[in-house]
Amino acid sequence: MTALITPPSAGSTARRHVPLPSRTAVFLAILRRDFVATWREMGSFLAQVVIQPVLLLFIFGKVLGDIGYTGSGFGDVLLPGLVAMNAFLGALQNTALPLVMDFSFSREIEDRLLSPLPTSLVALEKIVFGTLRGIVAAAVIVPIGLLILPGVAWPASAWLPALGVTVIGAYLGAAIGMTVGTVVSARRITVMFTVVLTPLMFTGATQFPWPALDGMRWFQIVCAANPLTYLSEAMRAVVVPSVPHIPLLICLAVMTAAAALFTAVGVAGFRRRAQD
Repeated sequence: MTALITPPSAGSTARRHVPLPSRTAVFLAILRRDFVATWREMGSFLAQVVIQPVLLLFIFGKVLGDIGYTGSGFGDVLLPGLVAMNAFLGALQNTALPLVMDFSFSREIEDRLLSPLPTSLVALEKIVFGTLRGIVAAAVIVPIGLLILPGVAWPASAWLPALGVTVIGAYLGAAIGMTVGTVVSARRITVMFTVVLTPLMFTGATQFPWPALDGMRWFQIVCAANPLTYLSEAMRAVVVPSVPHIPLLICLAVMTAAAALFTAVGVAGFRRRAQD
């Protein structure tokens, strides 16, 4: 009788024995591949992350100010909020939507799952890449906002802290995008963006400081449940500390805890979808 021996799959063997430096090289190679793909579609990416916030800046910050419906200091409140919104939602969208497409139509994710990386690191690469796109989305809107909004200027000492806050906020958005992308099916993705992203945008304290909602306690509670609120408030804390805001340490603690939670949930969801 001849015994049939099934050799272990190449993917599982590679995942088990590839040393850390090689894993790092593979991780960076996949990240580089995503950068190349983004560069080829840079026009559509910039259109996605620039048009909406620029219109919000122009209408709420410029037009309404010129005709007397907003005060002279509203730009100081608006610009940090819109930068936070662009970092957060840019990272969320650019993680969730490609992930839904990969698992449903293009099946491009299969190539990545065949690479000599643990599935968790493949998921983490998606989060890291979404984070980088969120940072770029935020960086693009800053000079545009400073040009559009009269009298708004950020001190040089605020730029580095603002970058740190942006990185945390973009990572949080990408982690939430990973969770959404592994939960929502392709048929419901358009509904999800309408039902989820629009409320996130308007309850994230992007156009008003959260402490100013004391007279609307119910809405203040709703906004407190939105992770974007803490990014908006943290951004104001570092660039315009004279505007009332949630203490910076509280914002950073909430964002860090939420990022850890959604990373764990999103990676677990990614592994489950990969096995399916």
